[in-house]
Amino acid sequence: MSDAELLDLAQAAAERSYSPYSHFRVGAAIVTSSGDVFEGANIENAAFGATVCAETNAITTAAAAGARAIDTVAVSCLDGEPCTPCGDCRQVMREFGVKRVVMRDGSGRERTMTLDELLPASFGPEALDTR
Repeated sequence: MSDAELLDLAQAAAERSYSPYSHFRVGAAIVTSSGDVFEGANIENAAFGATVCAETNAITTAAAAGARAIDTVAVSCLDGEPCTPCGDCRQVMREFGVKRVVMRDGSGRERTMTLDELLPASFGPEALDTR
């Protein structure tokens, strides 16, 4: 799947965002290492700590379906600049080995970064002693 197609799916997911408090609509679409595609949108909650970001929503949906490796995450922010994933989402991406993140804003501007650029010197599963 091309980056443009993946970003289109992320943009469609952003349209389904539940963001009555921030009015900041974000959608994500991911491609797993086996080529499966999953989407997610940010889902806010009046208790802000219970809010789920679009990227984490898509990744945890994929993980619940059995995915363990994700190649690319596409993020579409309909409101404002092309947004980079928050720190929590970056760490979730790190857990599942994301390689690239492609981003698009509501006016069509795009940006691509590697996860290493977004989360340098990161901590991952290999650092744990899992004996």
